[in-house]
Amino acid sequence: MTVKTFALPDLGEGLTESELVAWRVDVGDSVELNQIIAEVETAKALVELPSPFAGEIGRLYVDPGATVRVGAPIVDFEVADAGGVADTDAGGGGAEAPAAPAGVKREPVLVGYGPPVESGARPQRKARPSLAHHAGPASGTAVAVATVTANPTADATAAANANANADANATADAAVASLVPRPESEPGASTPAPRRSTPPVRKLANDLGVDLTTLQGTGEDGLITREDVLQASANHAGPDAEQAAPVPAGTTARETRTPIHGVRKLTAEAMVRSAFTAPHATEFLTIDVTPSVELLERLRASRAFAGRRLTMLTIVAKALCVAVGRNPAVNAHWDEQAQEIVRFGYVNLGIAAATPRGLMVPNMKDAESLDLVALAEALVELVDTAKAGRTGQDALTGGTLSITNIGVFGIDAGTPILNPGEAAILAVGAVRRTPWEHRGEVALRQVCTLSLSFDHRLVDGAEASRFLADIGTILSDPGMLLTMV
Repeated sequence: MTVKTFALPDLGEGLTESELVAWRVDVGDSVELNQIIAEVETAKALVELPSPFAGEIGRLYVDPGATVRVGAPIVDFEVADAGGVADTDAGGGGAEAPAAPAGVKREPVLVGYGPPVESGARPQRKARPSLAHHAGPASGTAVAVATVTANPTADATAAANANANADANATADAAVASLVPRPESEPGASTPAPRRSTPPVRKLANDLGVDLTTLQGTGEDGLITREDVLQASANHAGPDAEQAAPVPAGTTARETRTPIHGVRKLTAEAMVRSAFTAPHATEFLTIDVTPSVELLERLRASRAFAGRRLTMLTIVAKALCVAVGRNPAVNAHWDEQAQEIVRFGYVNLGIAAATPRGLMVPNMKDAESLDLVALAEALVELVDTAKAGRTGQDALTGGTLSITNIGVFGIDAGTPILNPGEAAILAVGAVRRTPWEHRGEVALRQVCTLSLSFDHRLVDGAEASRFLADIGTILSDPGMLLTMV
C-alpha cells in the first residue's frame, strides 16, 4: 500500500483559505475516484471536493469548522501500489486516452485541481525577461501530493501519520512556495532580490503592516513564514503593548470573541471595497402601492399562479427590469483597468438574502427575459437555495443590479451599499397602512418607501431619479407598464 496526502487545492477563485464545513467520509472508508469526500466554503458558496484517488481513508487532518490554508494537508489516502489509481481515467468517458510512455505513471487530473506535483519538484516555466525583477506566484496552483511507500516489515503508516503532526502552517508555506519561482538578481543590479514568501504570508504582512523586505526568513532557503511575520508584528508593537487579561476561573466573561472567517469575512471585505471605491449616493421615494397589493391578490387567486409564492418582491423585480430598459445607465460597470464604462444588454438581477451563513447576493441570469410566472419561480428557488447553503459559484458572480428587501424586517428605508462592481441597488421598505391623500381625501392606503443607492461615477442624479420614478410609477399604477414596453 502507498500513503498519499491530499492538500487543499486552489479552487480557481484566487482565495488563500477555505473553511472545511463537513466530511462526507471517515477514517477507514473506501472511496472511489471523484467520489465527494468533503464540503468546503469559499467565496460564500459551498464547494464539494471530489477524491483524487481510489483507496481507503487513512487520516483526516482537519475538523469540521476549521479554516484551512490552500496547500495544507487535509486527508491521507491508502492506495494500491500496482495499477489502480495510476491507470484510472478521470475523464468519465469519451475516446480512449493514449497509453502512457513506458515507466511514466499516469495520475488523474480533476477539474480545478491542476496536475499533481511530485515531491520536491518545481513546475517548469519559460523565462520571461520582462518579469526578471518580479517574484509572483505561478498562474495556477497545483495540488501538493506527497507519496510515501509503506514498509511491509514496519508500521510505516503510523510513522507517516506521526510526522504529519508538524506545524500545518509550515507545511502550507512549503507547499505553496514550491510553486513560487526563486528570484534571481541580474548581473550588475544594485537592488537586492525580493524576499521569498507565499501569497498568504504576503497578505498577512500587508494586513499587519509588516515590511517583508526587512525580514530574514527562517524557512527553507530563506523563505519568510507566517511565524516570521507574526514575530515581526509583535516586536513592532513593543513590550508595552496592551495584553488582554485572562478571565479568572469561575467568572463569566463580559466579552465574546468570534473569529472572523468564512462568509462574514468575505462580506466585510466586499463591503469595505465597495464603500471606499464607488462614490455612493442615495435617493428615496415614498409611494402608494395599494394598486400593486390589489393586483397581487387577484394574481394569487388566478390559475396561472396557483400553488406559487407570489410576493411584492416579484412585482418590484419586474418593475425594475422594465425600468432598466428605459434607463440603461444604472445597469453598468466601471472598468478601472480599461478605463471604460461597460453597459450590459441583460439584467443579472441579484437578490440580497439573509442566510444562516451570513449575507449572500445570488443573482438570476437574464431576469429581463422572464415573464411574471417564471420570475416568481426563479426568486423562490434563488432564495431557498441560498438559505440552504447550496448556492453555486455561478449564481454569486456576474450580477449587474441588485435588490435588497429590508421590508421583511419591518424597516421602512435605508442606504444600502452597492454590491461590488454594480452601479445600483434598490432597497424595498415595509408596506404599511398609512393615512395618505387619495382622490382629494385622506384615506388609509398601502404605502412603501424605495431607496436607491447608485455609483455616481456611472449614474447621474437625473438618470437615477428617472429610474426610481419609473419603478414607482409601475408600483403605484401597474397599468402604466403598458406605456413603457
